Amino acid sequence: MNNIIDKFLFHCKYEKNLTPKTIKAYSADLVQFKDFMLEKYTISDFKSIGKEELKSYLQFISKYKPKTIKRKLATAKTMFNFLEFEEIIEFSPFRKVRFKIKEPMVLPTVMSIEEVSKMFRTVYSGWKMNKKGEYEKKDIIRDGAVIELLFGTGIRVSELCSLSKEIINDDFALIKVNGKGRKERTIQISNDEIKETLKCYYLLFKDKIEKSNYFFINRLGNRLSEQSVRLMIRKYRLQCDITKNITPHIFRHSFATLLLENDVDIKYIQAILGHSSIVTTQIYTHVNSEKQSEILHLKHPRNELHYSEIIH
Repeated sequence: MNNIIDKFLFHCKYEKNLTPKTIKAYSADLVQFKDFMLEKYTISDFKSIGKEELKSYLQFISKYKPKTIKRKLATAKTMFNFLEFEEIIEFSPFRKVRFKIKEPMVLPTVMSIEEVSKMFRTVYSGWKMNKKGEYEKKDIIRDGAVIELLFGTGIRVSELCSLSKEIINDDFALIKVNGKGRKERTIQISNDEIKETLKCYYLLFKDKIEKSNYFFINRLGNRLSEQSVRLMIRKYRLQCDITKNITPHIFRHSFATLLLENDVDIKYIQAILGHSSIVTTQIYTHVNSEKQSEILHLKHPRNELHYSEIIH
């Protein structure tokens, strides 16, 4: 079974060109799957696994969240499809089972434009404080560039931290992003203040950036980590007295939601966010109560019907 798993992971890495993060997740899921079959049924060959064993495995992993259950089942199913295609097994046992895992509909947390404004004011006010040391001031300018890019483009924190120095052009008007599945997309930056902040950061850190393979770096000149960005956002959230739990991904949610509320076509938002399916983007089509009230007050078709004079 170990040899089969290794063969499948080799296929994923070199033939399907999946990311290291995906390979790691596949590996962990399949080791758990293998260990369960060995302990529960003493099965040491994937050919011996049938629908009853799969149902038992589903019961075993039912302690996890629905999203995790779906991923673990999808991993096993993908491997069995590979084994069937390679004629290592006659047919996948998943052909004889139908699993339906329902995920609860959870609306994304978003910031209001007032909360975003608070965050920006807090960051930029730190630029003007004369009491801060040189390193602290440079860190604040880098923080400003990070937050500007998170909100200005809806970029994922992993994408932001992986940005190459080659993304820089003369006027900072666009960035090239390597998203999920190694899919590259280009995001234009039209706001002059975002471009000015990125330029200011770049000029301050230019020497270290040129020595690194990454655009966003820490004091040691190494790649800025996702955890560092999360801690940075948390620091400014506390300074702003925002009780809402703000994470880097909340900036992505807020970016998409606020664009939708300003009547931007969802297909454009899908392209900017790098979603392969518009179904993923549709989670942002929820409307907050303030916007809902505005829509119903201004645009409801009942406003066109004037029958009140009949009553009088």
